[in-house]
Amino acid sequence: QVQLVESGGGLVQPGGSLRLSCAASGNIYSIDTMKWYRQGPGNQRELVADITRLDTTNYADSVKGRFTISRNNAKNTVYLQMNSLKPEDTAVYYCNADVSSGWDREYIGYWGQGTQVTVSS
Repeated sequence: QVQLVESGGGLVQPGGSLRLSCAASGNIYSIDTMKWYRQGPGNQRELVADITRLDTTNYADSVKGRFTISRNNAKNTVYLQMNSLKPEDTAVYYCNADVSSGWDREYIGYWGQGTQVTVSS
């Protein structure tokens, strides 16, 4: 089994910064794409950013230029640096990772439990 644990959420004023982390553990052979999603009050879950094993990144238009996704493959960890935060960034942030447990095993998507980010003065 594989577990994803997020950390780093909290309350921040508009214009502030936060750094989220998500560490994967368990029966891991390889991790492909790692992603951050968010779900705000009354909204559907949306993709914020993703990063491949080769560090190719992709961002939602709403966060381009403000958020940066990165990963440390040795630590099986993905990060989300969030700058210039806005009230509309308020949401529960979830990480997702495509994980294989063996060289001959398919990749399966796993989710973390989520971490709350609140942007408010």
